[in-house]
Amino acid sequence: MKYKTITVFTNHNDADLISSAMFDAGAGGVSILDKQDFLDLIKSDVIWDYVDESVLMQSDEVKVSTICDVDDNEFLKRLETRLEEMKAYGVKYGEIVTGEIDAADYENEWKKYYKPIVTKHVTIVPTWIKYEKSDGERIMRLDPGMAFGTGSHATTRMCLELMDVDGKDVIDVGCGSGILGIAAKIAGAKSVYMCDIDEQAVEFARKNAELNNVEATIEKADLLEGDMTADFIFANITADILMRFSKSIGKHLRENGGIVLSGIIDSRLDEVIQCYESAGYEIVERMAIDDWRALKLKKKA
Repeated sequence: MKYKTITVFTNHNDADLISSAMFDAGAGGVSILDKQDFLDLIKSDVIWDYVDESVLMQSDEVKVSTICDVDDNEFLKRLETRLEEMKAYGVKYGEIVTGEIDAADYENEWKKYYKPIVTKHVTIVPTWIKYEKSDGERIMRLDPGMAFGTGSHATTRMCLELMDVDGKDVIDVGCGSGILGIAAKIAGAKSVYMCDIDEQAVEFARKNAELNNVEATIEKADLLEGDMTADFIFANITADILMRFSKSIGKHLRENGGIVLSGIIDSRLDEVIQCYESAGYEIVERMAIDDWRALKLKKKA
């Protein structure tokens, strides 16, 4: 059996957004080959015994890749549609290249790169890993083979660290694989509502909720058009969409409620802050991982 490979050429700043587009289209996993990541690691405190100098000879162009069934012609169409939509928000990419790979070569290789992800509230564990949890540790099981995201991305990790959901009604807008909503329920949320405008995302979020025996309302919807309210809202999207939400998201937030915004690249942070401060919010907490930023907000008194 073979898989079809799809690779999108882009740049360092837009690589994660291209990755998100692949997950939105239904990818089970994504790899990013970026020389800059390697250079950043060399500058870090990590001690290296050996460096493959061929990596330094790579082009500055970034390759974002995924796979699908070799006879799946719809995935590429969905991806191209999503990428075209993202162009409107300034995302840049170049050639899209397809190829093939043997299933055995891929399936045995990719699992090596997934490890348990430990956060303050929930630990995310791939389904095939035996994991001995500590006392009081709350576990989310996830099969990246059927997920839009794995919780490892900086924007998701910050949401998991900043969430304050115990006993609260929670909304996860633009839920993707449903990681945040599911984690919230496992961490003690009273109820969870998840929505996404992508039907594929909704399908995978439901599967992941079932895998974790989590009850949640999950539907294809645009939060801007609904009237659902909650005590806590996750919005892990892009800076442009977050700014569009700034004037309307408040109608979904109950008194004394909180919002976590993530998916903000550092260069767009000031714009997002300005929008939300103008809309009557104040920053409770900030978080940064690499070039990504997240904010916890509440309505000004």
